[in-house]
Amino acid sequence: MRGWLSRKTTQDPGTEPGAGDVHLALARESLKELLQDTRVPAPVRAQLARDYDEVRDMLEKLEHGHVHIAAFGRVGVGKSSLLNALLGENRFSTSPLHGETRQAGRAAWAREDAGGVFLIDTPGIDEIGGEEREQAAREAAERADLLLFVVEGDMTAVELEALRTLSDQGRPLLLVMNKADRYTQAELDQLRLRLMERTAGVLSHRNLICASADPRGGGAPQVEELITRLWTILEKEGRTLAAMNASLFAGHLSEAIGYRIIEVKRHVAQRVVRTYCIAKGVAVAFNPVPVADLAAAALVDGSMVVHLSRVYGLPLTRREAGTLVRVVVTQMAALMGTVWAVHLLSSALKMGTGGMSVMLTAGAQGAVAYYSTYVVGQAAERYFAMGKSWGEAGPRAVVAEILESVDRQSILRQARDDLSQRLGGEGS
Repeated sequence: MRGWLSRKTTQDPGTEPGAGDVHLALARESLKELLQDTRVPAPVRAQLARDYDEVRDMLEKLEHGHVHIAAFGRVGVGKSSLLNALLGENRFSTSPLHGETRQAGRAAWAREDAGGVFLIDTPGIDEIGGEEREQAAREAAERADLLLFVVEGDMTAVELEALRTLSDQGRPLLLVMNKADRYTQAELDQLRLRLMERTAGVLSHRNLICASADPRGGGAPQVEELITRLWTILEKEGRTLAAMNASLFAGHLSEAIGYRIIEVKRHVAQRVVRTYCIAKGVAVAFNPVPVADLAAAALVDGSMVVHLSRVYGLPLTRREAGTLVRVVVTQMAALMGTVWAVHLLSSALKMGTGGMSVMLTAGAQGAVAYYSTYVVGQAAERYFAMGKSWGEAGPRAVVAEILESVDRQSILRQARDDLSQRLGGEGS
């Protein structure tokens, strides 16, 4: 690598790579693995196309040894002026119009040994009616390796909240008190103490810097303290910063991929569950013999669980699926005895009348069967989504939560609609 890294990264042949080199290598491998992972379904890749483009950009950034420094803060605090002062030229707009910076802008720091360092200007975090600009600023900050949070005095509640949010991201953060020339030395000392108190536990005192990007009266910019601190960080931690940011981004994308994959699987799983709900409802409604009802129910539920296990890539045998169904049904019976009593009563009516009551009870019993399979399917889907686990609370808590969240009457109405369509078709 060249530029700002050259003085600190030159190694004698045969020496072990430094920590920064190791971090960079690991980060590059993480990004390459994300791009080359063939297990990610095509629909998920399509949904996350923009994120994958950013991974490619991040990988190119690492390959070229680039480091991005982004300025963040409210409208009017002098972010653009501060970056221009660092650059030594007016590259970023400093219009007095409120919220002139509409998108994140970038410029190379053409300072000696600054090859590969880019300064990024962002929209203000408090732009009225500018949610898109605020989002652009946040995204730029998330992609940067080092952040400058610019203020012009004591921090507002909005600024303090934003500072804490950025600090939680784990990136190096400098608080720059711009327009310092507007204060007397006594006022400046008092303001420093105030800012230190308010950022205690969030910001290191050495990362609180005073600057005057555009002094009153047309004097030269006073940014040497900021430049010194930036170069100290870059020379000491530059490679690690770039690697850390890439790793953070890779981690966020991995989470997003995992979430989208789960969503895709969940969508497929819900279609599977409904298909089996209808199949079980029809099987029970058409069979007047109670024992056969139970056999059909067990067969349908077991087949559904096997199907769901394959959707989630966690295949079960039919015996294992049967065990899972029994666990769920046992918890259902304990938690909602009334529904199961209705089911058993309907079966008893069938047996006592030799099947003559089928016309009266088949629809109701089919709907109850539909509902029971729906609950079994939801519980099984939750079990597979958690990696074949019920979690710390166990199956009873999972089933109880599902029963609590499900609108029973709505599901039963859906069951009657689905079954009436199917039964009507069978009868025609």
